Amino acid sequence: MTIEHVTDDNFANEIKEGLVLVDFWAPWCGPCKMIAPVLNEIDEEMGNQVKIVKLNVDENSDTTSEYGVMGIPALILFKDGEKVDQAIGFQPKEAISALIAKYA
Repeated sequence: MTIEHVTDDNFANEIKEGLVLVDFWAPWCGPCKMIAPVLNEIDEEMGNQVKIVKLNVDENSDTTSEYGVMGIPALILFKDGEKVDQAIGFQPKEAISALIAKYA
């Protein structure tokens, strides 16, 4: 699968089915840039188990506020539209994979 960018407008529709990992990020965020290739690797390896999407916090303040995102990168995992887990800050690949595996 390909990592898609979502917005306030299509967020609810994108997370409503299956397991979805949302990366709350911003282009100026150093740790966000570091985590991007890690998420690409996970997408290649686990794309059949989880959909990964990115939400730019600078451009989508409604969703960012709704989920109380104060620090980025913030990874929030949804299952069938419901928030089930989250991780804040840079995470190694193993930690993100384990987070996903708990719900896959």
